[in-house]
Amino acid sequence: MDPTHDGQARSKPGWAHRILWKAEEAQVLDGPATGLKRLLGGVAGSSVTRQLRGQGLGHPLHPLAVTVPVGAWLCSAAFDLRPDGRDTARRLVAAGLLAAPAAMVLGLADYTGLDGRQRRVGLVHAAANATATALFAASYLARRGGRSGRLLGVLGLAATSMGGALGGHLAYAQGAGVFRWQPLNDLAPAELAGGEPAAPRNPA
Repeated sequence: MDPTHDGQARSKPGWAHRILWKAEEAQVLDGPATGLKRLLGGVAGSSVTRQLRGQGLGHPLHPLAVTVPVGAWLCSAAFDLRPDGRDTARRLVAAGLLAAPAAMVLGLADYTGLDGRQRRVGLVHAAANATATALFAASYLARRGGRSGRLLGVLGLAATSMGGALGGHLAYAQGAGVFRWQPLNDLAPAELAGGEPAAPRNPA
């Protein structure tokens, strides 16, 4: 256990966490990450963007939306293993492609509310998911042309997995979107800490 500045003992981050942390520390991403933020700056504070970020629901919508394309593409891989599943797999790939733009729009809306370190991770997260979408689009075209498209689908799932890991890092390690619509100062310390007010809410 590694002690921290607040006196709480913390376990050493695992190897996967350390790899994801590299994106957080990659200052080389600051240029394009800031450029994307500026590009989206015109709509960042609009009421539409606030709703796309989840103000009405109280938490981000993007994590909900991504389950549709990811689920469809994962199921397509399962049907690819069946001798009679080729047509169903192709339809599932198409369903994921139809759902992907909504998830992307919601993700870009979330991006407008990220800080500098979160934007670095968010940029790589977006790039991984865009790559996955392109690979599944190529897979669908191959399937439509009578070819297998399975390898492209496998590569798409790999890119989706990387994007998902980065999205998880954003949400759970960096706290993107946490208490966005419910400020911490609205809650009593005992509510945050549970039954032990002196303890951190989520000790590692």
